[in-house]
Order: sequence, then C-alpha cells, then structure tokens
Amino acid sequence: MSDPPISIRPLERRDLPAALAIQSATYPAFLLEDEAAFASRLDVAASYCLAGVRGDVLVAYLLAHGWPGREPPSIGTVLEPAITGEALFIHDLAVSSEGRGSGIGSRLVSRAVALAAGDGFRRAELIAVEGAASYWRTLGFTEPAVTPALAAKVAGYGGGARWMERALSGS
Repeated sequence: MSDPPISIRPLERRDLPAALAIQSATYPAFLLEDEAAFASRLDVAASYCLAGVRGDVLVAYLLAHGWPGREPPSIGTVLEPAITGEALFIHDLAVSSEGRGSGIGSRLVSRAVALAAGDGFRRAELIAVEGAASYWRTLGFTEPAVTPALAAKVAGYGGGARWMERALSGS
C-alpha cells in the first residue's frame, strides 16, 4: 500500500511543534529560531506560510511573507504583524526525512509564488543557506550583485549563504 499523497494547506499554529522539530532536524543550531520568531511569520499581513501534510502529519513547511525588498530580517527576529513590503521573502523551507524526494519543497514554493504574484508581488527573495543555492537555481532564482550592506546581512546566515532573487511575473 502506498503512502497517501502530500497535500498543501496554510501553515497553522497547531503545526508549530512539528515544524520546530523539522527545523531542528534540518538546520544547524545557529540557524534555529525559537517558537516566537517562527510563529510571528504566520501573523504578518501578507503571510504565505504553507504546510505540506501527508494525512495528519506535517512533512514540510514554507515560511514566506511580504517584506521590504533587499532588507532580510536577522535570524531570530520576531516580526511585527503590520509589516508590509514589495517583495515575497522566502524565509525558510524545510522538508522532513519522510517528505524528501516527493517534490513537496518545489510545490510549496510554486504555490507561495503563485499566491504572491496574484496579490501583486513582482519579486521573490531569499537567502540560500547550507549549500542550497543550486536547489534554488532550479526554481528560477539567481544571484544578483548586492550592496556591501546586504552582503553583511547575508553573512549573518552563515558561511556560504547567498542572496537570491527571482521575478514573479508570469509565475
């Protein structure tokens, strides 16, 4: 008997324990965010946080929200609910071992990009960490030139972190 398909729905507060467990299993300690910072992404005005679930089990999540362009928040920042911006900031994508190889990561990103484009966002931005830039390139993201100030913020996400962007028109 095969596993049930993975469906996508909005990420909810009830998902936080499972999402934090996936985060802990996926990232090194210096990239982990506490529950308050993680949960604050659900409360921003333009939240595109999504859950990948198989049955009742969270197997992946995407934290994405509207944000001022080229101004990434520092790790662990608790966001104000009223924050707005002109770019979709993809803050975090994590897939559990149970979800790997299923394509759920790219499906979550595609859904968030489509929702944000429908709301008028024209660009998505992210910081690729832990060698993930090649993955993000497969999803249409590129590495534009950045200012020294932006490069300094990106460096706070660890050695090898990369600033990446992609247009949303036609997504």
